[in-house]
Amino acid sequence: MASIKFIPCSLLALVVLFSAADGQLRPDFYAATCTNLASIVRGAMVTAVSAERRMGASVLRLHFHDCFVQGCDGSVLLNDLPPFVGEKSAANNLNSLRGFDVIDGIKASVEAACPGVVSCADILALAARDGTVLLGGPTWAVPLGRRDSTNASFNLASVDLPAPSANVSDLIAAFGRKGFTPREMAALSGAHTVGFAQCRSFRERLYKDGSVDPVFADKLKANCPASGPAGDSFLEPLDVLTASVFDNNYYHNLAVRRGLLHSDQEMYSGTGTEYLAGVVNQYRGSSTLFFAEFAAAMVKMGSIDPLTGAAGQVRAKCRFVNH
Repeated sequence: MASIKFIPCSLLALVVLFSAADGQLRPDFYAATCTNLASIVRGAMVTAVSAERRMGASVLRLHFHDCFVQGCDGSVLLNDLPPFVGEKSAANNLNSLRGFDVIDGIKASVEAACPGVVSCADILALAARDGTVLLGGPTWAVPLGRRDSTNASFNLASVDLPAPSANVSDLIAAFGRKGFTPREMAALSGAHTVGFAQCRSFRERLYKDGSVDPVFADKLKANCPASGPAGDSFLEPLDVLTASVFDNNYYHNLAVRRGLLHSDQEMYSGTGTEYLAGVVNQYRGSSTLFFAEFAAAMVKMGSIDPLTGAAGQVRAKCRFVNH
C-alpha cells in the first residue's frame, strides 16, 4: 500500500477554542515531560491506518464513546473483571468498538519513552485526531492533561450514547446534555463519513423506514435480511460514496435519503428538521466549512468533564486500573 502522508490544513491552524472548566488542559501539557509523544502516536497511527484504513474511523469512534460516558477519562478502555462490568459490554459498544489493540500498542511505546506520565485518555484523543487526518480530514490542536478514571459505567454507557434508531429530538437532547448545540451535533455526526455499521444497526431502517431511498434499501437487503442473526454482523459503509475518505459526502447521502442509520437520516428527513437540513446543505456545499466546524467541535468534545490535577490516575496499562 502506498505510504500515507498527513494532509496539511492551513485553513485549520486552529488555536484551542475550548478548554476544561478548570483550564488545565492545554496542547503543550507534555512539552517538558514527554517530548516525543506526538511523533510516537503519529507513527503508530500511520502504521495502523496503512494496514487497515478502517482503523482511523474505529479509533475516532472509540474517542467519541469514551467522552460521551462520564467524560474523556479512558473509561471505555477498561476490561470487564468480574464482578466489575464496564462500558465495553453496553449495548451500544458490545461487539462493535474496535481499536483497543492499537491504543495498547501506543501506550506501551509511550510508557517505554515516558513511564507513568501520559494518560490513556490523552493517547486516545491524539490517536483519534491523527486517524482523522490520515483519512483526509482536518487537523486540530488537541488539549492535553487528562487523567484516567479508576472506574467505568455500564449504566451510563447504556443511556448516554445516542442509539442508531434515535429520532431527531432524542439526538438533540443527548448532545444537548453534553453541552452541544444542534449545529455542533450535525458537525460531529459528520464523523460517519468514514467507518462501517453492522446490519443489526440499520435493519429496521431498510424494512420499516419511509425516509429511505428504495433503490438503496433494496441493494442492502441482499446482505441484511429482515431478521437475524445470520446477517447481524454484516458490515456496510456509513458513507456509501467514499467509505474510507474523510470528506463531506456523508451529507450528500442524507440529501438523497441514503443515510445508512436512521439517526443520521433524521437530521435531514425527521420531523421539524428544517434548521438541521439547512446545516446539512451548508456542509454539502463546503467541505472547508464542515472541516472547520468539525475540528472545533472535536476540541470541545475532547474537553467534556476531564479528570485533571490529582484526580484519577495515569494507568500503566489502558485496560486495567493500577494497583
